[in-house]
Amino acid sequence: MNFKYSDSNKRYHTLNYYYKHKFNEKIIKISLNGNFSCPHLKNGGCIYCSSSGSGDFAGNKEEDLVTQFEKVKLVMNKKWQGKYIGYFQARTNTYASVDILKEKYEKILKLKDVVGLAIATRPDSITDECLKYLSELNKKTFLTIELGLQTIHEETSKLINRGHDLKCFIDMVKKLRNENINVVVHIINGLPYETKEMMIETAKFLNTLDIQGIKIHMLYILKNTKLEKLYLKEKFKLLTQDEYISIVCEQLQNLRPEIVIHRLTGDPDVKDLVEPKWVVKKINVLNGIDKYMNEKNIFQGDFVK
Repeated sequence: MNFKYSDSNKRYHTLNYYYKHKFNEKIIKISLNGNFSCPHLKNGGCIYCSSSGSGDFAGNKEEDLVTQFEKVKLVMNKKWQGKYIGYFQARTNTYASVDILKEKYEKILKLKDVVGLAIATRPDSITDECLKYLSELNKKTFLTIELGLQTIHEETSKLINRGHDLKCFIDMVKKLRNENINVVVHIINGLPYETKEMMIETAKFLNTLDIQGIKIHMLYILKNTKLEKLYLKEKFKLLTQDEYISIVCEQLQNLRPEIVIHRLTGDPDVKDLVEPKWVVKKINVLNGIDKYMNEKNIFQGDFVK
């Protein structure tokens, strides 16, 4: 039995498959740092966030966006050839006036072979004016908005100082989908004191929403973060690699097959990583997921009626 959205051995809906069948060629995401801030910093920010604002591998914010784009493109082209999506990754990429957003986004859209934008942001940081502009942009290019959620559980959300509630997130998903804008959601497994059941509940809930993609991350602890202080003080349990793999696979079984899986693990900067050390071997995690799904003969969407 083959998975519906795969032309390889994958048993889940990969981003490569999605892009290949949408654009009929290789699509390369170019990570950028638009030098945005975050509205939540005044409240202390999320406890896991590094100084780069989740943009450890985005471009250098001291360089203009076109320079960043060309540098990353040069590296990527050593592996692949194709078209490009500009990925505004670091911090909150809608936290500015619409004039500033237009200037930054459209600078990238004017570049040769750029077919779209992916914009990472918070559900509490898209104004009505911004939403109107994103709707116009969506009619001109292939647009994806990536919303950080991390968990549906309010007690965890407060512990990590997420700064918005679940209702805020749900409302923004609905607003974006009313404008036919693709939505990708970020979640984190292994958040302090969450059980496996809680992590599965997050995936099950997201499956009830009109989302087009998901990014699943493992919680990792970085130096000089509030999370590091909490971990050193309380030594809360971190997931092992095997635990993480089994949780991800069950989450995939609870997601509709058409939901695109944009990411299955994270990429910490090794020099800043405190724990867990296994996350740096990303290929081991991805291979482990493939092996687990093959051995158990399971697929994305198995538990979806």
